[in-house]
Amino acid sequence: MKSADYTPERRPLAARNWNASHAAARWLAARGVAPNAISVGGLIASLGAGTALALSCESSRPSLWLVIGCSLILMRGMCNMLDGMVAVSTGKASRAGELFNEVPDRLSDAVTLVGAGYAAGGVPELGYIAAMTAIFTAYVRVQACALGTSADFGGPMAKTHRMFVIVGAALYEAFAPAPWQPALAGGGSAGMLALALSIVIAGCFVTSLRRLIKCHKLLGNRSS
Repeated sequence: MKSADYTPERRPLAARNWNASHAAARWLAARGVAPNAISVGGLIASLGAGTALALSCESSRPSLWLVIGCSLILMRGMCNMLDGMVAVSTGKASRAGELFNEVPDRLSDAVTLVGAGYAAGGVPELGYIAAMTAIFTAYVRVQACALGTSADFGGPMAKTHRMFVIVGAALYEAFAPAPWQPALAGGGSAGMLALALSIVIAGCFVTSLRRLIKCHKLLGNRSS
């Protein structure tokens, strides 16, 4: 299938309609930046984000590393949006390009959430569980597509929601006064990021269940 004949299903994002987003996509396309390179750039940003979040736990300046981690998470989100915009605008969207969209995304989810588990206020075990549940929500969506249904990007804890929760918690951890910080697990090191990871885990469970139920109904309607 020619790239020009292929239109990928894209995650609905309000930011995709911003003038600044279109300007950035045009700037990248005019300079010949390949969509796949942008996807890989998003993976590199997420690797940096996970590392920065983890470094906040042992650093004498945890707020600095938390802010750096949040900035890289947002950069990863921009790359995830711009790779598709550039691919569509330049006629380079293809099924092969979906590999560069999906596979780096799963790695990005894992390293970011695991990094959040090791961050100041986090719990490593929750980071690993959050990573697994996040990957499972994506698996359910991809499996539904493989069975012939349309892509379901719904929440309540889709990728953008997960990253919003982690960024919000990290910034709170970085700047909220000590008396405002939650002290979980008997006053141990678990704080706002541990709470955020717990929310991500619960939200991913609900999201996966909703997607499975919706897919089952769609497939049942087709067979009836």
